Amino acid sequence: MRLMMKSKGVLIAVLILLFAASPIYAWQIFPDLGEERVGTSAATFLKIGVGARAAAMANSYVAVADDATCLYYNPAAMTLLPGNNMVFSHNRWFVDIKHNFFGFFKSYSNLSLGVSVISLTTDDMPVTDEYHPFGTGEYFGYSDFAGGLSFAYTMTEYFSFGLTLKYVQENLDDLKAKGFLFDLGTYYRTGLGSTRFGVVLQNFGNRMGPEGTHNLEVYGGNTISQEYQKFSPPTVFQIGFAFEPFQTPFHRITLSSQLNHPTDNAEHISIGSEYAFNETFMLRGGFTINYDEEQYSLGAGTKLNLGFGNLRADYAFVSYDKLDNTNRFTFTASF
Repeated sequence: MRLMMKSKGVLIAVLILLFAASPIYAWQIFPDLGEERVGTSAATFLKIGVGARAAAMANSYVAVADDATCLYYNPAAMTLLPGNNMVFSHNRWFVDIKHNFFGFFKSYSNLSLGVSVISLTTDDMPVTDEYHPFGTGEYFGYSDFAGGLSFAYTMTEYFSFGLTLKYVQENLDDLKAKGFLFDLGTYYRTGLGSTRFGVVLQNFGNRMGPEGTHNLEVYGGNTISQEYQKFSPPTVFQIGFAFEPFQTPFHRITLSSQLNHPTDNAEHISIGSEYAFNETFMLRGGFTINYDEEQYSLGAGTKLNLGFGNLRADYAFVSYDKLDNTNRFTFTASF
């Protein structure tokens, strides 16, 4: 027993050292490779994280994911929560773009089933051309939609896996690009302290593009009919771990770290933290390494026990270098 306790202490100490050392060595481990792939994928709205809690922790969440936003981050984590769980998140994205997420899942003994919806909408925009730079009087719209069905199963006391199948559609005026993608996630509790790991393959599927053809003007004033080009989805492989270096009945500190390997950008690391007082009031922070635009994130949340269940409200502020800062609000419920 003493040997086991000593081993747990050594593991936790090593994890703390990894957290402390990762900012120092990250630039040596992850050089600026892959940035030439920027702009080569379709349905990029799927890369926008959901949930204020996750955003405040720099989206280092595949190994945490103990709320209904796991439908987005890691479907295998649905098995962590019993009963019914629901989430609604609103994100005021750049240039007045509205990004919303809704999810619901129900857990049984070893099985969890869920549904989720992501929407991204903008106001109608004026049509312009070389002769009418301020608008022709016509307007066009742009919107994105993704609807998912999720399934998770507990294989053992320590290991679970999950799968999400989602229908994705992008709309630009009268053009539509649509397809089916899936997420595959695993969640593993080591049994050594509170250490757990998550591995996720997100947005995997066929190439997407508008159907039909368009006319392309070529040399000599002639035109040819050509099919619209198709692009790969924004597939990303993520592996993360989380643990509590300090936990008492009234205080808890959670640390998480995550490696992200996207197909359309450079690899980067996300690091997040959360402090909870009596599991009622939470403070959070995070930052990303080797990701130029996103700088740091902060947030807070509060959880209320309503007798029949729990309601939690979360807020996150995310700072960007050249783009506008963003604010997110999320409400989660379990009953």
